Amino acid sequence: MNLNVNLQAKPVSSNGPTHEKVLSVTHWTDFLFSFRITRPSGFRFRSGEFVMLGLEVNGKPLLRAYSIASPNWDEELEFFSIKVPDGPLTSRLQKIEVGDTVLLGRKPVGTLVHDALTPGKNLYLLSTGTGFAPFASIIRDPETFEKFEHVIVTHTCRETGELAYSKFIVDELMNHEFLGEMVEGKLTYFDSTTREEYARMGRITNLIENGELFNVVGLPPFDPAVDRAMICGSMDMIRDTKALLEKAGLTEGSNAAPAEFVVEKAFVG
Repeated sequence: MNLNVNLQAKPVSSNGPTHEKVLSVTHWTDFLFSFRITRPSGFRFRSGEFVMLGLEVNGKPLLRAYSIASPNWDEELEFFSIKVPDGPLTSRLQKIEVGDTVLLGRKPVGTLVHDALTPGKNLYLLSTGTGFAPFASIIRDPETFEKFEHVIVTHTCRETGELAYSKFIVDELMNHEFLGEMVEGKLTYFDSTTREEYARMGRITNLIENGELFNVVGLPPFDPAVDRAMICGSMDMIRDTKALLEKAGLTEGSNAAPAEFVVEKAFVG
């Protein structure tokens, strides 16, 4: 998906967002799309972080928090977004084309990072909808597989078409010339739907409670001694999944106080 386009970032001001060029756009469904933009030479981030992103509307910047879907080594920046017809930003953002300009904030932040977790053996990345975005970054980061023996990334959506992006990312990773060997035997992809008929159906919380998740990945239920987790999705999903982790004895962590699991508080989708 790299177009090898060499474009210079044009700063709005020394503290404001930069102007970046759209390099590619992929519409996965009528409600989901991803896009790649230029990355400023000095832009640094930890895989799993989010940044303010948006457009100039009526002469003013309109920005929202977006998880960066590309890994920290990528020369470009990738994002995965929902389309909201009447959304102030997404109603416009969904119409971007190659060559268009978007605004990029200068300061990536977030809690879905390795630094917020204590050392462990298994890493569960639990997501719904566009909540898969930060995990698209994390599973493509070699550090993830240096720190954990097993990495389980889950993605639950209403319909099968909404799983297309995560399937593509995982398949591309498994077949990557360099990263494929690194993730072989260590990465497990676990998907499900809640509305459309599919091979595996159910909310991730139900699949945790009935044990299907653990049966598929071949691991025992959550154990704070060895398991670590990250959660990103709708508010209901975050609340319910967090409760299950806490019930299993895992403690929520942060950048300032690393622990057994972390939640993306800035994300809703």
